[in-house]
Amino acid sequence: MPLNNTGTLFVVATPIGNLADLSSRALETLKTVDYIACEDTRVTSKLLSSYNIKKSLLTYFQHSRLSQVKKLISLLEEGKNIALVTDAGTPGLADPGGRLIADILDKDIKVIPIPGPSALATALSISGMPVDEFHFFGFLPHKKGRQTKLYEVIDSLVTSVLYESVHRIEKLLKQLTEYGIGRREVVVCRELTKKFESVYRGNSEQVLRQLQADQIKGEFVVIIEKNGKKK
Repeated sequence: MPLNNTGTLFVVATPIGNLADLSSRALETLKTVDYIACEDTRVTSKLLSSYNIKKSLLTYFQHSRLSQVKKLISLLEEGKNIALVTDAGTPGLADPGGRLIADILDKDIKVIPIPGPSALATALSISGMPVDEFHFFGFLPHKKGRQTKLYEVIDSLVTSVLYESVHRIEKLLKQLTEYGIGRREVVVCRELTKKFESVYRGNSEQVLRQLQADQIKGEFVVIIEKNGKKK
């Protein structure tokens, strides 16, 4: 059970693009907590400013030192309430928030989810593929281990989902073709919920051509049909 008089960590989902997607519960939480732990203070400050919220921000990102984790835990043990947010979407999915949450749970401190936007769920909802079971790969390794992961994607017997950056999306689609994905369907979602939201569908070669004819910018969610449906 959580320790008496300790604070609470609220894991708050924030918009992946359209600011109107911030829930009323998330908004109220951000207004009432003592601190907000975020990846990039500039990104979170912009969100807070749009709702006229002024809060003390604490950074927590992939390369945060152990001392920063201890600071956050210490504040919670002092009874302070903290909201954990990522730059966009739900903390803990393909970002370091999961490690912080695990450390806090080890201290028997209460953690409450404030659900909302997720690029993963948003893309899956419009994929048209079976999503009762899927494999989420997050971001593939840049170099070491990338080939192994690509073969896992190719061989997966369930729908595969991964995130990709603007710098590697073309490389990924070319590799999928080279590694033998065949004519399986690929769905690439770009800039979800934003002004230039785009969804590309086809096999990996077709999607690459569509993307190259458009604008290769933004963040991408890639969904790949399971192995076994088409050869």
